[in-house]
Amino acid sequence: MTDLSQKMAQPISIDGARKSRGHMTLTRIRLSLLIAMLLFSVVAGRLVFLANVDSAQAVEGEVRPALAATRPAVLDRHGTPLAIDIEVPSLFAEPRQIIDVDEAVEALSTVLTDIDRKWLRDRLDGDEGFVWIKRELTPQQKERILKLGIPGLYFDSESRRYYPGENVAAHILGAVNVDNVGIAGIERYLDKQDVALLQDLGFARDRDLQPVSLSIDLRAQYIMHRELMGALERYKAIAAAGVLMDVNTGEIIALVSLPDFDPNIPAGALEEGRINRITAGKFELGSTMKMITASAALDSGLVQITDEFDARKPVWFGRHSIGDFHAKKRILTLPEVIKYSSNIGTIKMMQKLGKDRFRAFLSDIGFDGRPVIELPEKTQSRIADKFSEVAAATASFGHGFSVTPLQLVTAYAALVNGGDLIEPTLLPRDRIAALAMSKKVISERTSDRARYLLRLNSLEGSGRKASPEGFRVGGKTGTAEKVVDGRYSDDKLLNVFASAFPMDNPKYAMVIMVDEPVRENEQSGHTAAWNAGVVTGKIIERVAPMLGVVPNLDPELDARLVPAELR
Repeated sequence: MTDLSQKMAQPISIDGARKSRGHMTLTRIRLSLLIAMLLFSVVAGRLVFLANVDSAQAVEGEVRPALAATRPAVLDRHGTPLAIDIEVPSLFAEPRQIIDVDEAVEALSTVLTDIDRKWLRDRLDGDEGFVWIKRELTPQQKERILKLGIPGLYFDSESRRYYPGENVAAHILGAVNVDNVGIAGIERYLDKQDVALLQDLGFARDRDLQPVSLSIDLRAQYIMHRELMGALERYKAIAAAGVLMDVNTGEIIALVSLPDFDPNIPAGALEEGRINRITAGKFELGSTMKMITASAALDSGLVQITDEFDARKPVWFGRHSIGDFHAKKRILTLPEVIKYSSNIGTIKMMQKLGKDRFRAFLSDIGFDGRPVIELPEKTQSRIADKFSEVAAATASFGHGFSVTPLQLVTAYAALVNGGDLIEPTLLPRDRIAALAMSKKVISERTSDRARYLLRLNSLEGSGRKASPEGFRVGGKTGTAEKVVDGRYSDDKLLNVFASAFPMDNPKYAMVIMVDEPVRENEQSGHTAAWNAGVVTGKIIERVAPMLGVVPNLDPELDARLVPAELR
């Protein structure tokens, strides 16, 4: 019985062991699957997280915009691209994967010839997971680097800003940095706007941005740029600038300041003298201010268009006197004061108005503070809060205080559009919106007289060279002596011509400035009529037909501008 029992017990023991080992195997399999699933979940979760991060990535301890970031296209008023984004390759490395650093440096140097080898060796000789080597390569450079077959080098696509017109609208558009962030001009302005325009720092990946349209007409912009470039060469000037404005809406149609730069190479903007002189430069603008003084006096009612002023002798202030450049030494009518650009007549006109009223008008016409415009590059005018008798006298003909050319063109627009001071803008605006934010600074009656005086000066005075036949231009020259070592210089002049057209139905105002021009020859002059005036005429002759202003030689158009009491 004992033997039988032992024989029967043996198989039972073996079967139990097999079952126990089977259970352990299944448990281990289940545990392995569970661990694998947990690891997979962690990896999947991390991938999902990374896929949803689009605003910034940490690179070398800094936060940078996402590589796929884009900016909205910037267009002119007719839809022509001024600034667009293009995709470009950028080279980065994972130094931990670089096998032979010296070999990699030598090979890359054959393609990136401008790169510093020591800097590149230090860059590649480390254990970082990511370092930039070169941003914004050309497709040809990318192809040559790929052919080198160096492990640890990779490419990513970035958005690069491209400006098809290069220098033509440089000071309007500004520029962006290597991370596609606006650093100047309208590009910087856009980055500061509401997220409805731009996402985060002006970037967006997941949606298409609507193009931004400007008020600029690229055709007019190109013509102004070309003519001012010609002026630099022709008159050997150190700088030139111009701005064209719609007098009824405040829209800027063209704006140029030379010397300029290529926004595709933004470092050029840092070179000396390349500021935006229209908004960020302030100047004594000379006799262009005589029309401001005349308009203030006429609008006060204290001076009439039929008044006369004794210009036979200089005006004395203590031991100092102020006379006329081309003295007529006779009594001048008010229109003759403008026609002959009489300092004496203008001072006496201001004295009838009163220095305090005159100073208040300069504030009303927009000469205080910074100009209003979307561009961030702006400067504050320099003008005393209160005038003495002599300060008011010199200010009446444009000396002793400084304003920006943009403030001047805005004031001239108000003189001819019926008296409405309208803030300038680089964005599209209609007449209704413009009037809603305008301020009445002179009456329509005064505006009519200002148009007559400006047209008279272009027909018979210093503005004749700026008036191409048939376009009914009106304007005023300004020749300002520049201050050198604390004294006014006879040789260094800032020449300005402020104009509007067509005077029978004004639509546009323009200011052209030529800095330190040289006489073309012994027979020519170097005052504003000979350069700033000539450039003005050339621009208007080419631009006006594009803007819908056609020549009209009907003499009745000029006859209607003459005030009734002068006919």
